[in-house]
Amino acid sequence: MERILIAEDDRNTREGLVELLSGEGYEVTGVADGEQAYETARNGQFDVLLTDMKMPRVNGLNLIKRMTGTSPETSIIMMTAFATVETAVKAMRDGAFTYLTKPVKLEELLATIEGALQEKKNRRRTDASTKPPSIPDPDIIGESAQIRDIFERVEKVARANTTVLLLGESGTGKSLIARAIHARSYRKEHPFVDVSCASIPESLLESELFGTEKGAYTGALSTTRKGYFERAAGGTIFLDEIGEISGAVQVKLLRVLQERRFERLGGTEPLHIDVRVIAATNRNLEDAVAEGRYRQDLYYRLNVLPIVVPPLREHRNDIPPLIDYFIRKYTRENGLGDKYISEEALEICTRYDWPGNIREVENAIESAVVLSDGERILPEHLPGFPHAPAIEADAVPVQGSLKDSRGQAEKRLIQQALLESGGNRTRAAEALGVTVRTIQYKIKKYGLQ
Repeated sequence: MERILIAEDDRNTREGLVELLSGEGYEVTGVADGEQAYETARNGQFDVLLTDMKMPRVNGLNLIKRMTGTSPETSIIMMTAFATVETAVKAMRDGAFTYLTKPVKLEELLATIEGALQEKKNRRRTDASTKPPSIPDPDIIGESAQIRDIFERVEKVARANTTVLLLGESGTGKSLIARAIHARSYRKEHPFVDVSCASIPESLLESELFGTEKGAYTGALSTTRKGYFERAAGGTIFLDEIGEISGAVQVKLLRVLQERRFERLGGTEPLHIDVRVIAATNRNLEDAVAEGRYRQDLYYRLNVLPIVVPPLREHRNDIPPLIDYFIRKYTRENGLGDKYISEEALEICTRYDWPGNIREVENAIESAVVLSDGERILPEHLPGFPHAPAIEADAVPVQGSLKDSRGQAEKRLIQQALLESGGNRTRAAEALGVTVRTIQYKIKKYGLQ
């Protein structure tokens, strides 16, 4: 029988919770404040601690700090009013499993307790004592202070089970950091599922994430299909470009984060899931919340353990080792001999801002490796605009067809919009007065990054 400890100073609420959870088959103990809860936990092992935020003597936040030090096996669920939800997020950073906003709904409470117990069982089945691989990660290149800070952050958050939000421009390596967190966690033997939310049509995203029941809608498959969350069971799901999801998907994702359960599209049976969520975005979600385009409660659920990934222009001393790494990678993949970059080409690369960040560096070096005939990579082997001088309008020679000229002009406009938006396709589309889908098509058509 699982044991639950309740710390709640309101007598009626406390006694009601004790009666309710006892009726569900749990062994329940109720105490009136954080000090009593701490002393009770020291004298007996509990599976779950359900604690209020505001209590006399020792409040919920201080109780969590004490409990995570002395009773790390106990899963902690915080109960709080929505007005103090930011403090509840801090509690999760300090080790709480999750939080519930008051008044707590019975169904949500039971689902959350079940999710906490399931997560604990999975942790016990895994050899948590296995030492994680030492960093730096072989796929994350850099020796700057910024990269070392990220390595340290990755090492810390990997040991937790809390949701992580990766923030930064496109191409900064957020997916590699997500994989590094998974590889160092107790979930490393289970799946890592990478989902690009922006690349899935809005009408299909819900079914892709949560799956579909047999015959859920006209044209649906004749068999039940698992979604990405089910495929990631026991492991980690990485939701890239999380700022692009619709309001309907936001609601369903919020429920998964709160209750650890969902229904497939067209289904009525709730499915309980044990999965860690790592999300990433290049958008400012705080602005989206202020403008009413993003749910505040979902933002709080995602932004528990944030990691800000800096753009490459803010740690330029990592550009040379990145270039060396990609030269070795693509000479090996293409069966070419040893190559190196000339001082002139390296200086150009180091001074350039790289709006596409690491992804742009990789593409440029892959092209340069293939285009260079000898051992040296020269400035003329670098593709695109890093080394090209600005072209004056009256200096453009009149040659080629009008169609080609229009294509080049369109390419430059899109390229400039992407530069000014820091690679954000949504903002670039708004600036040019077209849809995001059009921008994505043109980027692929012209080979832009």
